[in-house]
Amino acid sequence: MKKIFIINGGQSFAHSGGQFNETLTAATETFFKDQPGFEVKTTHVSENYNPKEEVEKYKWADIVIYHTPIWWFQLPHGFKKYIDVVFTEGHNNGIYRSDGRSSQNPAINYGTGGLLHGRQYMLTTSWNAPKEAFTLPNEFFMETSVDNGPLFGFHRMNAFTGMTPLESFHFHDVEKNADIKRDMIAYTQHLEKLFVSTEVVS
Repeated sequence: MKKIFIINGGQSFAHSGGQFNETLTAATETFFKDQPGFEVKTTHVSENYNPKEEVEKYKWADIVIYHTPIWWFQLPHGFKKYIDVVFTEGHNNGIYRSDGRSSQNPAINYGTGGLLHGRQYMLTTSWNAPKEAFTLPNEFFMETSVDNGPLFGFHRMNAFTGMTPLESFHFHDVEKNADIKRDMIAYTQHLEKLFVSTEVVS
C-alpha cells in the first residue's frame, strides 16, 4: 500500500475563501481512495493540528501532496506557520537531524541532514497570474518557471528533509478566467499519469 499524505495549505483570508483548495484536496483524496493500493491521510492547515501528530504523518507517508494558493508570490501565512512549527517539531524526530555539516569542515554538505529519504512529494499551486506570465518574453516572471522561480525555496526545503519531487501541477488564472472543470480534468490526468499509468519510483 502506498501511503499518501495530503496537505491543504489554503486558508480563508481577505477576499480568499480557500474554496478552490478545498475542492482540490477533496478531489485528490477521492482519487486515491478510488484506486487500489493507496492509504490516505489529510491535514488542513487552517484547522487545529497537533505538531507531533503532523510529524508522524510525514514519517508515515510514502508521498506528500501539497496544495497551496500563492499569495504575493509566497505561501499563505497559515501554511508557512504550519511548516515552521511542524518541521521544528521534527528536528531529531524524523524530519531532519541537522543541516548536514560537520564542525571539521563546515563549508560543505549543507542540506544533507534530512531524515525523510526514500519519500517523495508533489506540489500544486494556484495563481491569479496566467501561465504566459512565466513563459513569454518580457512578461512578469522573465521566462522563469514556477518551480525554478517563486517556489524554488519550497523545493529546496523539501530537499533539505531528504524528499525528492514528483512533477508539479500549477493552476493559473484562477481568479479572472477560472475554468474549474477544465482544470480538474487536466489535474486528474496528471494524477493518472503519475500514479496509475506508471509506477511511482520508490
